[in-house]
Amino acid sequence: MYRIDDEQRRLRLGRRHLLAPAARASSVVAVADAVVALHATDAATVFLSACARLTTSDIGAVERALYEDVSLVRLLAMRNTLFTMSRAVAAFVDASHARRVAAKERQRLLKHLREDGNGLDERWLAAVEQQTIAVLSLRGRATGSELSAAVPALRTKITVFPGTKQETVQGVASRVIRVLAAEGRIRRDRPRGTWASSQFRWTASEPFPPSDPARARVEVARRWLQSYGPATEKDLAWWTGWGIRETREALAAIAPEEVLLDSGAAGWVIPGDLAAEPPSEPWAALLPGLDPSAMGWADRTFQLPSNHRAALFDRAGNIGPTVWFNGGIVGGWAQRADGELVWRLLSDVGGDASELVASEASRMSAWMGDARITPRFRTPLERELTA
Repeated sequence: MYRIDDEQRRLRLGRRHLLAPAARASSVVAVADAVVALHATDAATVFLSACARLTTSDIGAVERALYEDVSLVRLLAMRNTLFTMSRAVAAFVDASHARRVAAKERQRLLKHLREDGNGLDERWLAAVEQQTIAVLSLRGRATGSELSAAVPALRTKITVFPGTKQETVQGVASRVIRVLAAEGRIRRDRPRGTWASSQFRWTASEPFPPSDPARARVEVARRWLQSYGPATEKDLAWWTGWGIRETREALAAIAPEEVLLDSGAAGWVIPGDLAAEPPSEPWAALLPGLDPSAMGWADRTFQLPSNHRAALFDRAGNIGPTVWFNGGIVGGWAQRADGELVWRLLSDVGGDASELVASEASRMSAWMGDARITPRFRTPLERELTA
């Protein structure tokens, strides 16, 4: 069996994820396609992940792709998580993941409405949704609070989890907006405040036309394996959130080639993808929490020493801001209140590597300007560096 060792996997990551300087992209869409999808739970992650991979880092280019030509699309998709991807990829992810997620979101909301016991049902919800979309169509865009002011029904309060320790009274506005966004009937528009803000305005949108989920899963798996291979069946199942049957069906349709990994596990690459990566110039990167290069595999031992985990992950398993050198995670970084970028190396990578990290931090400070970033998921090292 052909063997692909950890060093080769790190070389592939540098080139295919556009982190090595010679591999960086000139367009935001090319960046998104290179990693299939950018994590978007934290609004700043999309910008930080994209600009780290662009030849010329440009916040404005990311904003134009998200809010003007809409060449980047946000979808609630894999593992019920918000991602940003190109429209071409989004059409497949919509069929493979987002429609199923949206259906569950709708059923969850309807369940809460029924349990509230005040006669709120599907007809009531449909009317509220129509009114909400009508307001957006008329105004062009609006915040959640502006929508609630314009649509009285959005100010309705319901009791969720009645009779349990979790019982609480909540407004329906955020839940209705979440369902409409999950279905692609509305989308996030420019936020209030800076590009790093999560206080979005909303605008009306058109959902993707329906397509075959099984065929879409094959296309998503193929793109993922192109970017993240060699990888295991378990890696693909974890990243996608699919069950084992769906994972194996998608892999079988691709007919990947089997390889042996340093861990001893069997890995897969797309057909014809066995050529060794040539050596590249040394590179460093500062990547945000939940960056796709740190979230692409269930088993990250080829890039992440086990003794780094306690410092770089929060209690829920979310990875924070990381420092990379030649395809491996070697430390973490943070931004202090005065804007200074600080980092700590957890691996001894030598003076030359430290200089590359410092150079990358300087480049990052230049394009970030006056922006201040606090990760949504705070990790021990990030908290320590900002204390």
